[in-house]
Amino acid sequence: MATSSYSRVSTSVRSRAWSTRAKWTMLGGVVWAFMQPYRLTFLHPHGQGFWWLLSEPPLYVVLVGLAFAVFLAPALIQDLEEAEDAAEG
Repeated sequence: MATSSYSRVSTSVRSRAWSTRAKWTMLGGVVWAFMQPYRLTFLHPHGQGFWWLLSEPPLYVVLVGLAFAVFLAPALIQDLEEAEDAAEG
């Protein structure tokens, strides 16, 4: 019985760890944007072309975190929980 509750606790900790990675990544992009606002050329687009305005590294970091949260993290968490359940039973 004790091993079952221990594995359930470790599963929830692992699941929480995977689900928070996307949030921390997005937060990192926002912090980067605030720390280096000169990188956000759409704030001062004088003389910049379309592709230069489209290429915003802090925004890329936020978009990658969002994509991870929407597309990858749910599937990874589900696979992790299925593997833990299979190991228990």
